[in-house]
Amino acid sequence: MEIILLKDVDKLGYKHDVVTVKNGYGRNYLIPQGMAVIANATNKGKLEKILADIEAKESAKIDDYKAMAEKLEGQTIKIGVKAGTSGKIFGSVTNLQIANALVEQFESEVERKKIILDENIKEVGTYEVVLQFHKEVAAKMNIELIAE
Repeated sequence: MEIILLKDVDKLGYKHDVVTVKNGYGRNYLIPQGMAVIANATNKGKLEKILADIEAKESAKIDDYKAMAEKLEGQTIKIGVKAGTSGKIFGSVTNLQIANALVEQFESEVERKKIILDENIKEVGTYEVVLQFHKEVAAKMNIELIAE
């Protein structure tokens, strides 16, 4: 069964994705919970219109994204973490923590979905992070984890 997701669903897809699921999962869980609709011709047409509107809004923001990317390119974010004596941190650093640090240190609000981590960050040190603002606009930053 093909469905269109209305919300982000863990391990399935993001909002506005067209995915294929088993009939029972779609009919008995996703659709009644308001997480999805059936992907028929009418709903696919509505989806195309919604995606076109979103793309137009994003295209209007490209200049803002470019300015923000220039401001943040090559900068270093310092995040204090609790760590053991060997340098391993308790837990891991997530993109939500990075987004909060960006607001605190650079006064730049970036959606956490736009912060891409290549690996799980579980040790004190310096790591590289990509901020994917748009398909055409990206910036690379460094994260420095400091043991508290």
